[in-house]
This record gives sequence, structure tokens and C-alpha cells, in this order.
Amino acid sequence: MWESESESGAGREYGSGLLTSTKHSLKTEGFQQRGNCWYVSTDIPSDLLVQIGDANFHLHKYPLLSRSGKLNRIIYDSRNPDLNKIVMDDLPGGPEAFELASKFCYGIAIDLTAGNISGLRCAAEYLEMTEDLEEGNLIFKTEAFLSYVVLSSWRDSIVVLKSCEKLSPWAENLQIVRRCSESIAWKACANPKGIRWSYTGRVPKVASPKWNDMKDSSPSRNQQVPPDWWFEDVSILRIDHFVRVITAIKVKGMRFELIGAGIMHYAIKWLPGLMNKDTSIPGEEGSNSSTSNSISSSGGSWKGGLHMIVAGPRDDTSTLQAKDQRMIIESLISIIPPQKDSVSCSFLLRLLRMANMLKVAPALITELEKRVGMQFEQATLADLLIPCYNKNETTYDVDLVQRLLEHFLVQEQNESSSPSRPPFPDKHVSSNINAKTRVARLVDSYLTEVSRDRNLSLTKFQVLAEALPESARTSDDGLYRAIDSYLKAHPTLTEHERKRLCRVMDCQKLSIDACMHAAQNERLPLRVVVQVLFSEQVKISNALANNGSLKEGAESHYQPMIPNRKTLLEGTPQSFQEGWTAAKKDINTLKFELETVKTKYLELQNDMENLQKHFDKLLKQKHSSAWSSGWKKLSKLTKMTNVENHDISPQIPTSEEQNRKTTTRRWRNSIS
Repeated sequence: MWESESESGAGREYGSGLLTSTKHSLKTEGFQQRGNCWYVSTDIPSDLLVQIGDANFHLHKYPLLSRSGKLNRIIYDSRNPDLNKIVMDDLPGGPEAFELASKFCYGIAIDLTAGNISGLRCAAEYLEMTEDLEEGNLIFKTEAFLSYVVLSSWRDSIVVLKSCEKLSPWAENLQIVRRCSESIAWKACANPKGIRWSYTGRVPKVASPKWNDMKDSSPSRNQQVPPDWWFEDVSILRIDHFVRVITAIKVKGMRFELIGAGIMHYAIKWLPGLMNKDTSIPGEEGSNSSTSNSISSSGGSWKGGLHMIVAGPRDDTSTLQAKDQRMIIESLISIIPPQKDSVSCSFLLRLLRMANMLKVAPALITELEKRVGMQFEQATLADLLIPCYNKNETTYDVDLVQRLLEHFLVQEQNESSSPSRPPFPDKHVSSNINAKTRVARLVDSYLTEVSRDRNLSLTKFQVLAEALPESARTSDDGLYRAIDSYLKAHPTLTEHERKRLCRVMDCQKLSIDACMHAAQNERLPLRVVVQVLFSEQVKISNALANNGSLKEGAESHYQPMIPNRKTLLEGTPQSFQEGWTAAKKDINTLKFELETVKTKYLELQNDMENLQKHFDKLLKQKHSSAWSSGWKKLSKLTKMTNVENHDISPQIPTSEEQNRKTTTRRWRNSIS
């Protein structure tokens, strides 16, 4: 991706990369190829046939034996000086490397490049072309080119490491893989100042915005280098070499967030099925073809690409492509940084989905589940809907979500009891509560989705619903929605099973809308409906006592529940939302009826006050006409009227007292 200022200088010091050997060389005009056979253009007839695979090399013994210890030993061990045919099918690098080595023995100039140096170095080691036979032999020359030219260049290090994929275990034993990996890691972690850009492999379509404006020529040194500049180049490597590079980068001390981003970039490139169509990175349309090309070039075991098994049937996990994918997933799991937010929770869950499908080692799956539990509050409902690949089971893997939730609770408990927790305990507790609240909403949404599966047992539903502590849920509306969906999908439940199912819900935590819906829900047990009505009655009574009216009380009492209701409606199935809409219409109808009853009550109260006033007038007229009947009779009548109308209105006693005072005063005047 870039090369330092010393790269071009190192190449000039070594020359143009042309190697020749003039000592004891046979004069020749070069090699000629006829089909699969190679011939030396010389007047001397060849006396040695070297067969490597389908290629046949007609050569001379003297130039080869003077520089190859292995050929010397083969002819010596055969005890046949007239031996004229040698078969070496296991020579690393194949016919291409042997052709270059043969030309070197004949003194013909060969061009060393990053593409052929690894194969030639391994072939020289195989042929034992050491300094004991001739000074400046091929091992010395190739080793010098690797050390002084290749390892000083970013691009050459990538190309050589890529070419080592067909040279195992020779490249590994000769430390070519280790040295190239460390060179790449050092350059990836180095200060990017004074860097010149040069691309290797396919020019990335998706990268930092700085890349899109770059031309073929190297940009200015003052241009800012994006931190992810090395992702695309490193992602062309095979998984085992990629692991070596990432391991070396970790040792150099790169930030774990950047390492995790590089791992995700590699996984998306080599496992296209990891991302859904709606979440794929724009511009990666050509990744599939590039993946297939890079894999097929590394050997027969990688031919055909890795994406074919993702769309295949589940029973096809024994194929070669599935084994390759399984190896990639297992390797990626082993190199993910241990820090919490090194990779996203969505990436971990998608990796877990593929790991279950491809039957990755159980120990690695458990490790991946623990990683998901560390940041479970960041998950989404779509990522949790992981299919269950066991036959005769539920559609979605409910047991897996149960394990993820357990890992999350264990992690939360460890963080709260850890002596090295942050110095602000209030903020730490608040963050834990918020995380549990988000997880509770996520679990309720997941229960609503999986409850429609007829194979989901009541025990699994209940265990998952009760896994979180009661303090995690501020409202049980989401849990009620899941219970109602389960009852709708399982109409054959007995009364005892329905009661057992509803025990996971707290009626006191239901909003007014949920209570109204539950009051008319025929699927709920009668006892639960009574509890809901009683709870709602208590709320209404408290609201009337505190605010004086039903409307004001409802607004003040249920105002905190409105945001929860809107939040709980998100992510619910469309069919349930339609049922909830119908229930809200019924609730609005009941509210209107309550308002009507309240209006009638006020009208009756006004009529009662009017009747009371009319009754007072009648009493006043009656006492005025019968003033001579005596004060005892009037006193009895006043007492009786006072007792009968004591509860009707407070105005009756007042009028009676006035009448009695008036009657008494008149009586006294008449006596006098």
C-alpha cells in the first residue's frame, strides 16, 4: 500500500535484479521450450533428463552437479555413473523455479522479482545450492534479495507472502513467512509520515474517502494517511498468513479497535454470506470474483471460492468449501482482541450463526458466545434470530439466546463486584441498569417473535422470560405482548398452563393501554383478568383522589408510560400491531363511555340541587300559613325534615334553621 524512501534505494544498491553465474558455465544461447520439454541451445548434446511433473528438462550434468549438492548425492547414491534421468516431483516451486535454477547454473541471467523469489529460494534449498559448492551460489543470492529488497518494501512483502501459499512447509521452515509477516506488521504500525503510496492487488472500491481521490502518481507527503490503509492489501492473504500478520501487529501494540476493524474487513471479503444483502458494504460487488481468483491461485484446496457453501443446504457441511470456511471462522475467533468493543456485537452474532451452521469446534463456539455476552446490550432482534440447525426443534435457537443472556448476567455481576470498577459507583450502577433495560426490551421482542412457533415449549418460554431480574423491566407491556402471542399460537393450553404462563407478568407494571387490552382478552385466565381490573381500578381511584377528575388523573398518572408504549411497539410483528390497533379503538370507546357517565352524573347533581331549592321554597310557604299551629308541632316537623334531607344537600339544614328562627320570633311576638 505504501513504500518508504529506502525501498527504491535498496533496489538500486542490489542492481536490476538480474543474477548470473559465469564460473564453470557452459556457453549457450539460452533455453528453448517445445511443448512440455525444455532444451538447451548448445552444440553439446544433453546427457541428463530431469522430470518435474509434466515438464521434462534436457540438460547437462556438469553445470548442475557443480552447484547442486542434491543432484550430486542422487547420482552418487545410485552407483550408476551413466544415470541420465532424475524425477523430482516434490521440488518446491515446480517447473518454474527449476527453470530459473537451471538457467543460473548455466550462467544465464535471471530476473529476480517478488513473484518468483520465494519459489526460487525454496528450490535452491531443495537442490542444496550452498556456498560449499561455489561461492555466491543460489541460496546466498536469493537470501540477499529477500533481506535487502523484499523486506524493505511493503508491496514486495505482501506479494512474497502471497506466493508462499503454495510453498508449505518450505517457506515456513526457511522463515520466509515469519520475516514477511513481521515486515508487514512493522510497516502497518509505523508512523505514516514521509510515505509514498503504491497499491498491490486489486484497487479497493471501498475504503477511506481519501483513497477515492488518489491518482496513479504518488500523492503529496502532507496528505493525511487513513488508519485503515492496510486493510485491503492484508485481506488478500490466505487465512493462516493473515493470522500471522495480525499476531505480529498485536505484538507491535496497535490499537485493538483498529485490529478488530481489520478482522471484520477480512471476514466480509472471504465470507460474503456473513452479511445480508441489505447490510452489505457498498462497492463490494466484485469481492466474490476477487475472492475466487485469489483462492484458486493458492492451490486446489481453495478452488471455487468460499461463498458457495453459504447458499447451499445445511447437510452439505462435509464439502471442501465448508471445511475451508470452517477453518477461516475458527482462525478469526482465535485472533479477535479480548477487549470488549474490539468488534461489533452484530459481527459476533453473524459469525456465531455461521459457526453453528458449519459445526465449528464447541470450545470456540462457547468462547464466541461469551464474547457476545460481554456486549449483549448492543444486539438487535434481527441478529438474534439465529436458526436452529437441529432437526425436530424450534425454528430459532432459543437455547442459544438463553446462554447468551446467562453470559451477559454473569458479566454484569462480575463487573459490579469487581474491585477495579470505575471510581464513580453511581454512574457504573446507572450504566448497568440501562444495559439491563435494553436487554429486557430485546428479550421481550425476541419472545414475541419466537412465541408463534408451535414447537416452542412453555418451559423454554418461561425460563427465558424469567431469566432477567424484576428490576430490569420498567414496564411489562412487551412481556404481555409476548404472552398474548404465545396464547394465540397455542390455543390448546390448559387452564393451569395458561395461569403458569401469566405468572411471569406483573399486572402492576402494565400501562393503561395494555390493561384495557387485557381486560377484553378472552385468551387470558379469568383470575388474571380480575387482577388486571383490580390494579387498574386502584390506579383510577388514586388518580381521582389526587387530581379530582378522571382525565387529569389519567394524564398525570400515565404520562411516564407513554414513551415506553411507543418504544415497545417498535419491532413487533405487523399482525400483532393490527390487533393492538383494534384494541386501542375499543379502549377509546370505553373512555368515551366513561366521559358520558361522568356528564350524566353532573347533570343529575344539578337536577338534585334544583329540586332541593324547590323543596326549600315549599317548606317556607307551608310554615308561613300554619304559624298558629304551635311551636311544638313545628319543632317536630323541622326535626323530621332535617333527618330526611341530611344526606341530600347541606342547604336543607340551613333553610330549616331560618324557618325555625322565624317561627320562634313570631310566636314570641304573638304571646306578648
